[in-house]
Amino acid sequence: MTSNAAPAPGPERAPGDAPAETSPDTVPDSGTSATPQPVTAPETAPVAPETAAPTPNLATRTGFTWTALVAAAVLGVLLLIFILQNPDKTRIALFFWTLTLPLGVTILLSGIAGALLMGLVGGWRILQLRRVVKKG
Repeated sequence: MTSNAAPAPGPERAPGDAPAETSPDTVPDSGTSATPQPVTAPETAPVAPETAAPTPNLATRTGFTWTALVAAAVLGVLLLIFILQNPDKTRIALFFWTLTLPLGVTILLSGIAGALLMGLVGGWRILQLRRVVKKG
């Protein structure tokens, strides 16, 4: 079989010779420099490999609510265990009231009273800041 293709331009090489300096990837420089400049491909952003469908976002209100309910149930169980392990009666006197409650219940009520007090102070501060924002 014979080929009708034209031979490649340039000097012929013998097997084992180094490649010629000019190659199809070089463009002759129109300036005064005699060395050819390589042709560069246009810059493009790297292409990410194709991946499977993106995973859906599982952070929903229902998910957060479910997590909060589970955490509250665990906390409730721990509080119940605390109260049951501290059944010793404690006498509490506040002004003219006198109560006798188990130690666990007393500590739990003290914690609730502290949380309500902090909520009251925090709520008051929020109202102050809202008034300042409304005026400004």
